This record gives sequence, C-alpha cells and structure tokens, in this order.
Amino acid sequence: MPFIYRNLTLSPSDGEDSLPPVVAARAGLAVSELHDFRILRKGIDARRKPRIKTVYTISFSVADEGTLAARLGSDPDLSWQPEPQAHIFMPVRSQRRIVIAGSGPAGLFAALRLAEYGLCATIIERGRPVEERALDVQRFWRSGVLNPESNVQFGEGGAGTFSDGKLTSRSKDPLVPWVLERLAAFGAPPEVRYLAKPHIGTDRLRLVVGSIRRHLLEKGFHIRFGCRLTDIITREGGVSAVVVNDSEEFPCDLLILATGHSARDTYELLERRAVPLERKAFAMGLRVEHPQGLIDRIQYGGARHPALPAADYAVTWNNSASGRSAYSFCMCPGGVVVAGASEEGGVVTNGMSGQMRNSPFANSALVVNVNEADFGGAGPLAGVRFQREWERRAFLAGVGGYRAPAQNLLAFMRMPGRGPISCSYRPGISEADLDTVLPPYIIQTLREGIAEFGRKLRGFVTAEATLIGIESRTSSPVRILRNGQYESPGLKGLYPAGEGAGYSGGIMSSAIDGIKIADTIVRRLNHSPL
Repeated sequence: MPFIYRNLTLSPSDGEDSLPPVVAARAGLAVSELHDFRILRKGIDARRKPRIKTVYTISFSVADEGTLAARLGSDPDLSWQPEPQAHIFMPVRSQRRIVIAGSGPAGLFAALRLAEYGLCATIIERGRPVEERALDVQRFWRSGVLNPESNVQFGEGGAGTFSDGKLTSRSKDPLVPWVLERLAAFGAPPEVRYLAKPHIGTDRLRLVVGSIRRHLLEKGFHIRFGCRLTDIITREGGVSAVVVNDSEEFPCDLLILATGHSARDTYELLERRAVPLERKAFAMGLRVEHPQGLIDRIQYGGARHPALPAADYAVTWNNSASGRSAYSFCMCPGGVVVAGASEEGGVVTNGMSGQMRNSPFANSALVVNVNEADFGGAGPLAGVRFQREWERRAFLAGVGGYRAPAQNLLAFMRMPGRGPISCSYRPGISEADLDTVLPPYIIQTLREGIAEFGRKLRGFVTAEATLIGIESRTSSPVRILRNGQYESPGLKGLYPAGEGAGYSGGIMSSAIDGIKIADTIVRRLNHSPL
C-alpha cells in the first residue's frame, strides 16, 4: 500500500535527487527504507514573489507499513491508499464494421482503446499524415497559400498538433492517468505523468502522433488519408456506410464521428441528413503577444531562474451588468502566434509552442463569451455563419494573403505612449483598427477586461504588447446531440465525439471522450450477436 506525501517544497536551485532525503527526514526513516519512490505531482508556488518554490507530491512504500502509519497518522500531508485496480481488457469478437472519422485526440484514443480489446477499425482522415501535413502548414505560413484539406485544423493529430500540446484538464476522471501513460509510452516527455501543468509541445507531439499511427497499423487498423467524409448512407434508421470524397464507399455499422470543431462541411452534411444538432455558445476575441521576459518578471517577481519554466498566466474578468466575461485562453509561454485558417478568405489566429518553450515571446487568446442569441439568423449552424463573417472581415482588414490585422495594445486601449507593432505571427501582420474585426460588445468587454488584467498583472498593459485578430475557433459553435450511451438519438450507430461534437475542449478531455465512446461500443458488442 503506497504512502502519499503532499506539500513537499524545494527551491528552484535544489535538484530532485534531494527529494528522498527530505521525505526520509520528515518520516523519520533512512533513505534506504523508502521503496517504489516516485513523483506524483510537481507544481510551482509563486505566491510569495520572488521566493518561488517547487511543490511535490510523492508516493513511496515501506516494509513496516503499520508502524509508519501509527507514528505519522496525525500528519495532515501524509496519507495512504491502495493501488488502483487496472482496467481489464477482455478480448472482444465482433463482425461489426467500425469507422472512425477524424484522427485528432478523440479519434486516436478511441482507436487505441478499441485496440486494447483486440478490435480493429478503419480510420478516415481528410488531411495528410502528420509529416506531410507539417510541410503544408509551413508552406502556408511562409507563402500565404492555403491547402483547405491539410492545415492547422485538418490532418493527422487534429488541431492540437499545431498548438502548445497542453495536457491540463480540470477533470478528475480516472481515465486521465491512462491517457498520460499512453502519451508517455508513445514518446511524450515522461514528466507529463506528474506535472501540474503538463504539455508536450508541437514538435514532440508530431512524433507522438506518428508513433500512435504505427502502433495502430501493427494492430490491424486501416488508416486512409485524403478521405473527406461527404455522406452517410443509412438503412432502417442506422448507419450502413460512409462515403468519402463523393466517390468511395466504406461499409460501416458503427461510426465514431471525431472530425473536430472546424469541419463545417460535416455539420452541413449532418443537417442535410436530419441528424439532431443545436447551436452552442463559444468565445471569440484576439491574441495578445508580450515578451516572455516581461511575463516572467510579472509572475516570478524578477528574472526567471534557469530551473523554472517559462511563466504563464490565467486571467478572467466578469461584467455583471452585461453578463459578458473576458478571459485568457490557450496561453502559450515561450511560443508564437500562427495562422490557423482552414477556409479560403478567412483569418484565424492560434498559439503554438515547442516542448522547450524557448521562444522570446508569450501569447494568449483574450476572448469574450458569445451567446446563441448573438449569432443572428436561424438554425443550428447560425454560429458557423457568425464565425465565417468575422473571419472574413479579419481577412479584409489584414489586406489579404492571410496577413492578420494587428494593433499595439496601448493603441487598442486608447492610451498614450503607444509603440510600434511587432509580432511572431506568420504569414505576417497589417496594422489595423481592431474595432472593425469584432462585434462592438466583444471590443468593449475586451477593453474593460484588459484594464482589469493590468491591475492583476502589473506591467501587462504595455507598449511592448501587440494584439492580433482574430481568435474565433475556441470551441465548436454546434453540438451534435447524443443520448446517455453517446449515440445520436436520430441515427443509430452514430457516435459524435470530441470537440467537434461539442462535448469537450482540449487534448485531454477529447481523448477521454473518445475512450468512453470506445468502451460504450465494447459493452454494446458484448451484448450483440457475433
């Protein structure tokens, strides 16, 4: 039975090899008496600047558990718990044909989970393998020539592949460790298992995605790239086949639909097929970029110690009168701002950083909640039309070529002392009045929120910061309805999954959603004839 010690602190200068002596001294043991010693959690405590501490939770075992428990039972930081029972994957035999549409986190982890039961599926992906996709994305950022089928949103790995690769989640779901263990097994840094704010980085994540593909191929999965879902064939109220590229048909009894929040043509297909959909609130705003050194000084109270990570931040502000909130989203320390468009004639911004987070810049989305009533128009796809309209306005304000409209932060705030605009965004920026690229209520809420952020983070409102527009793909504006068994109530055999279905946000929650759907399908197959 492992013991858990919480709230063990070290200074940034202390190496982690000093942890066993610290635990041994606190427990009144010799270091040699500690067995199975491992880190469960590691975080940063920066509340008392500049006295920064690294905080650990440690697991260990001892030969004489009873004596230690009796002696230290009153220590509030010590607890003990039984080892969690591992999930048992009993082999499943079935002739049901499973298709997974989309190879983002939801689709890939649904596939990995099915493979654990000995099942196979066909994965169809409209984009290209991650290695080729990376070349398409680099070409777009360099030249402004967009490939609508292979870009930041579409392709193997999903939209998260060109992001920070954050694995943070508020979820306490017991599947979280399984996801982290699988990611580490396929090449993610081992510390993602225990960091309080784990991330992989876009460079390392591409390698992980490739490793997952090779594993699935070894398990007998069929993976087809360049296959855009264009129709769903039904029979007797259920899925019987899928059509790709308007030409090729795949027999299908169970369809896991994990196409992501930017597959707008998929939403249009579902609406034509009378699959139940509803509009969903989301958020929209701008990206802000600061020098990373400035954020480090704000958060750490001085220059960053070499052992500390690039500092991040999370801010929020609520206007109780309007019901609008402004908040940071997808903060990328040591990262860059990049173009995330997937359709011709629209500008979309995103943030990205590598594993080392060693860019001299820090960026984050600053967004405002957009409600269903704001969309205008009728139907479940009104939010999609709303996004498109403002992405088009940003494209025009950026003067074409997918250059993004940008403005110095002080100029946006209508404050004196404004400086020049500069930004890491590719393919480039054009100075513009950002009031023209978002609805007035978003602009007003952002101004009020940024003023408050400047009071919370002294130095945040500065001439060194640039705002870039627009951030419009924070989450899906559509929800594909499903019942308690994750199945569409309007089409048997259709399992909407992940961010595109409107039930998750980010790599971790999308992966968990895919796993739960796979487990549900397995339970269904176990009660179905072979």
